[in-house]
Amino acid sequence: MKTKARKTNKVNIVTLGCSKNVVDSEDLATQLHGNNIEVAYEQDGDANIVVVNTCGFIDLAKEESINTILHYAEVKKVGDIEKLYVTGCLSQRYKDDLEKEIPEVDAYFGTLDLPFLLEELGANYKHELIGERYSLTTPNHYAYLKISEGCNRTCSFCAIPLMRGKHVSKTIDNIVLEATNLVKQGVKEIMLIAQELTYYGLDIYKKRALADLLYKLNEIEGLGWIRLHYAYPHKFPLEIIEAMKKCEKVCNYLDMPLQHISDPVLLNMRRNTTKEETYNLIRDIRKILPEIVIRTTMLVGFPNETEEDIEELAAFIKEMKFERLGVFEYSHEENTSAHDFEDNIPAEVKSERAAFIMEVQQEVSEDLNQAKVGKTFKVLFDRKEGDQFIGRTEFDSPEVDNEVYVDAKENYIRIGDFANIKITGASEFDLFGEVV
Repeated sequence: MKTKARKTNKVNIVTLGCSKNVVDSEDLATQLHGNNIEVAYEQDGDANIVVVNTCGFIDLAKEESINTILHYAEVKKVGDIEKLYVTGCLSQRYKDDLEKEIPEVDAYFGTLDLPFLLEELGANYKHELIGERYSLTTPNHYAYLKISEGCNRTCSFCAIPLMRGKHVSKTIDNIVLEATNLVKQGVKEIMLIAQELTYYGLDIYKKRALADLLYKLNEIEGLGWIRLHYAYPHKFPLEIIEAMKKCEKVCNYLDMPLQHISDPVLLNMRRNTTKEETYNLIRDIRKILPEIVIRTTMLVGFPNETEEDIEELAAFIKEMKFERLGVFEYSHEENTSAHDFEDNIPAEVKSERAAFIMEVQQEVSEDLNQAKVGKTFKVLFDRKEGDQFIGRTEFDSPEVDNEVYVDAKENYIRIGDFANIKITGASEFDLFGEVV
């Protein structure tokens, strides 16, 4: 079947995976726009070229990526698009296999192959566009800002270094410039992302420089919130917490994946920390900044994990009362050091353990949310659904944390604005309020 004819190319960018992929897709769109090539985000229609930006982190993510590629291969086969390209982590990790299994794709590119992808699309890589963001895939009032690429950590379960390479920091000046440009576009909240935030600066400044970066970003006029994602607990620099305390624009929010608390599991995970060190770190952080909200993630079902390890993890969560917590089930990833272990926890047991830990967290979250009833918080509103305006406090990141619901029939709020909201009700993972 013949493909639909277009006089000029239009590229549809389909993004899978984490916020780092979101930024990569936005960078691709910026470069294409700079070359006068029309771009759409996940909008099937009149685009004649599709670029799928894949995730290759765990089995479920890989399955979603492969299914998406196969879908667009069929779309190409029936003539609704002319070209199909694949980029991102899955392509970086499994390029040779993918070329054999899905030959309908015109070309595969890795995580660092943007110049080559652009060349394939008939565009030049414009260095003057680095730090610019033509359009956002997020709502216009918040954006992700990548401060480094790659990771030097050696966690036994993680394949990220295989796909993203070694840690490379951006300079403070370049990050501040990018943040300033985003604010000029109307962005009010910037989420700093990296595979490992606390490692920032060690490669280019020979010291941990995240605190220095926060002080500089805090000076940007018009910026409302700065949020920190993905900090590593080992040798965590407490000057970051001191900077958070002093910088009024930095949210009292820290995303720090701890993964586990059992010493044998932490050792096998190669987390370079212990149960005692983890307890002490959380206490030290909260001592410096009592208002802080800590978001963490746990990994259950790791090889040789016992029921006693899970009970120990549950007790830790109950005692520490993390305000936000998510759970992953272990995925046995080839070419990681954990792959040398036998994947000896059955899938149904992994699921049961994940559900149990989330039940523990649900009780913690319910208690913490009920304690907010009657209090007033500054809320940034992301969207309106039906008769509800939906926003977030400084203690909540988009898509993964609590949301605040306000009756749109009784209140008016402009999307992308801040408003003071008195909390009138709460559930396990959401809050309900009214404009003050």
